[in-house]
Amino acid sequence: MSTDQTKTNSCCSNNGNKQEASLPIEVTQHASSCCTDSKESSCCGEKAANSPIEPLSITSGSNQVHTFRIEGMDCGACAATIEKHLSTNAAIKDVRVNFSTGKMQIVHETSNEEIMKEVSRAGFTASPITKGGAAPTEKRKEIPLTAISGIFLAIGFIGSYTGLSSFLVTLFYAAAIVVGGYKPVRSAYFAIKSKSLDMNVLMSAAAIGAALIGEWFEGATVVWLFALGNTLQNKSIERTRDSIRSLMDLAPSEALVKKDNNLVRMPVEEVSVGDTIVVKPGEKIPLDGAIVSGVSTVNQAPITGESIPVDKAVGDTVYAGTVNENGSLEVRITKLVEDTAIAKIIHLVEEAQEKKAPTQAFVDRFASIYTPIVFGIALVIMIGPPLLGFGTWAEWAYKGLALLVVACPCALVISTPVAIVSAIGNAAKNGVLIKGGTFLEKAGAITAIAFDKTGTLTEGKPKVSQVITLKNTEKELLSIARTIEEHSNHPIAKAITAYAVEKEIQALIGDTFRTIVGKGAQATINEQVYYVGNPKLFEELQVSLSGIASQIKQLQQEGNTLILVGTQSEVLGIIAVSDAIRAITVQAIETLKQVGIDEMVMLTGDNEGTAKKIASQTGVDRYFAELMPEEKVEAVKKLQKEGKQVAMVGDGINDAPALATADLGIAMGGAGTDTAMETADIVLMADNLEKLPHTISLSRRALTIIKQNVWFSLLTKLAALILIFTGDLTLWMAVLSDTGAALVVIVNSMRLLRD
Repeated sequence: MSTDQTKTNSCCSNNGNKQEASLPIEVTQHASSCCTDSKESSCCGEKAANSPIEPLSITSGSNQVHTFRIEGMDCGACAATIEKHLSTNAAIKDVRVNFSTGKMQIVHETSNEEIMKEVSRAGFTASPITKGGAAPTEKRKEIPLTAISGIFLAIGFIGSYTGLSSFLVTLFYAAAIVVGGYKPVRSAYFAIKSKSLDMNVLMSAAAIGAALIGEWFEGATVVWLFALGNTLQNKSIERTRDSIRSLMDLAPSEALVKKDNNLVRMPVEEVSVGDTIVVKPGEKIPLDGAIVSGVSTVNQAPITGESIPVDKAVGDTVYAGTVNENGSLEVRITKLVEDTAIAKIIHLVEEAQEKKAPTQAFVDRFASIYTPIVFGIALVIMIGPPLLGFGTWAEWAYKGLALLVVACPCALVISTPVAIVSAIGNAAKNGVLIKGGTFLEKAGAITAIAFDKTGTLTEGKPKVSQVITLKNTEKELLSIARTIEEHSNHPIAKAITAYAVEKEIQALIGDTFRTIVGKGAQATINEQVYYVGNPKLFEELQVSLSGIASQIKQLQQEGNTLILVGTQSEVLGIIAVSDAIRAITVQAIETLKQVGIDEMVMLTGDNEGTAKKIASQTGVDRYFAELMPEEKVEAVKKLQKEGKQVAMVGDGINDAPALATADLGIAMGGAGTDTAMETADIVLMADNLEKLPHTISLSRRALTIIKQNVWFSLLTKLAALILIFTGDLTLWMAVLSDTGAALVVIVNSMRLLRD
């Protein structure tokens, strides 16, 4: 999945008169149709729930995918209605509306204003999304039709008990129906015109039917409750969508750019790669880059979720949206605004929210069968019994209308996508990318986690673990080692030098430095030649190691790399270097056990001794040692054959085969590598396991809430259906059960937005 500034739409090849079109991928405007799993289905069954999204048909290289924000959608059927309505316009080449994200992507040959008018005719509000993510058009103040309808309903209801004439009471009820029902009826008209059977059609039919059989109060109540429910649902669903929009506000819109020794404040869109910006203490960093001057502590929590600020110095990478806590920094820009880590996060998360989870696909398929069946039953109930002489037309028409209201399973259809949008949004704010509802559900079902050792459980960088002196003091030994090793770029030499610096041990004056390839190095200090290297070097120097052979063997079995310090005649001491366990690893594994993961497994290419030591230190339950990269795949398969749902955690590069084989691939360090973002199902933006327990816990909570939503929606519908035939369900109660259930489902899903 490329995150370059522009991307060729590979879905549209040069066949016939089609040409490849370069589509900009931006924070809020991107061509995601080619990489989106599935198409938003109508909750009333107008589309196949698991049909793949087809690419937007681009008929000219000059055509561009425009993105609009749609307001007023509270069900998948709304998305279907908009698509079908716009598809009748010859100037519109292709259109995709996604209920979960509240966005429409469209290819057209007319003006944005005309598109907004067309969407308005279908009963919804559209506003174009600009590069910065804001809609430039001002919102018009809408007449509070729901409130006015409610006032007419209240006057009519009170009037019926205070002696007001029945004609005036009916007039007030009629006014409530006309005012409150204007939008639903208009939307229903366009839905029918575009051959959609949505909630507006069903509710409009119920309200008009109630008026025709003389149930004016029922009709007015249906309209008002429906309008009120829609308003509340819209506001609630917008809150879940805002979980991603809030990410867009993390990075500043302007940067302080260095131009000929002057500081110029510029919009981030105008800053180029290679420019140098100045970030003062307490300010947010506006763009990704590398520090060229200054030292500071940076709070990276908005991007990586790390709880502890990170020390930054010259050469270190910083990310847009993070906070420079102290010290002024000069940063050389390495990525344009549309290519920053935060832009990629938003792009990937929005794509993830558009992908259907298995549960959602199943629910959509169920709804596509359920709705037309119930609609047909409602018509039969209205006509059948009266024709056969059972009861009156009005009685059975009323029951049929109530069944029409119950027919649209909106609470059921939104039970899954709202929960998924909420969970994915929560994860993104905590530095975790979950690439779709499928992977969210898989994470909730994981029973075992396999960890790559190097760079995952450990830091992947050698550190001094032990210093053993045989002749000199530790200070003297380390001063000799530092004198020689600080002239080398070898990772082990750097580790020893860093350890000596940390202990504040100074280097001695030396000369005649020489590297002995593959074995060590030497230098002359105070006219004495000293050597630093592996045991093989001293064996070749014919220095006896018999007195320390057992120590060497034991240290090596424990996973240490040994560096001996000595002269041509004797060994002065041993420095053991090993890969250090990450500070957060032990805590993360313990927390994973607490959230219910049955087995933690370590995969490593190290020997048995090293693996055993690391396993005991980290708290993993089991390990596979001495593995070649391809053997890690076999280890994952072995766990799967044991009946476990396995997640593999690695760096997303070397562990790609194992990540692909596991039921769920989790990559670490996504903020630093594009590859990690592209290869795994879930990406931990930080280079540690800190947020992994939160991710597993969030996924399990999401699964629980989805199940609660689905069962609550089904049981509510079942209860309403039963009450219709017992004669206890009124029309307004049917509406209340439908909109009320939808609101309960939304509010329950919004619990996932909490950290």
